[in-house]
Amino acid sequence: MIENDTIRLLRECDAGVKMGITSLDETLGYVKNKTLKSKLKDSLKENDRLKSEITSQLHRYHDEGKDPAIIAQGMSWLKTNAKLMTNPSDESVADLITDGCNMGVKSLTKYLNKYKAADETSKDLARELITAEAKLAEDMREYL
Repeated sequence: MIENDTIRLLRECDAGVKMGITSLDETLGYVKNKTLKSKLKDSLKENDRLKSEITSQLHRYHDEGKDPAIIAQGMSWLKTNAKLMTNPSDESVADLITDGCNMGVKSLTKYLNKYKAADETSKDLARELITAEAKLAEDMREYL
């Protein structure tokens, strides 16, 4: 049970961090404000670090991880591109990133609660990812 919950939690973290990295990559090119761009780049580095740790833990269990759902990726891409084509502003980027962070916090918290038997290392990684997403959402407030 511990191993199954651990792998499942790590897979969800993997999918979530991949989604976050993709969203940051898609929006960075639209950012004009240097401070906002710096915050997004810092978050991207943190997501890359967490992705590396999650991948390392998954490899311990001989698991390849999980990609985000195709529908979720498509909807995110469509929303991002539609919004930024009609209003390519820092406010739009902050709005998109905030929505993504909030969805990430919500879903990862649900998985953390669902997979209670996961090992502490995996739970700690999930909490780190949740904290990073919550902090980025908070950092975006001044640009909304």
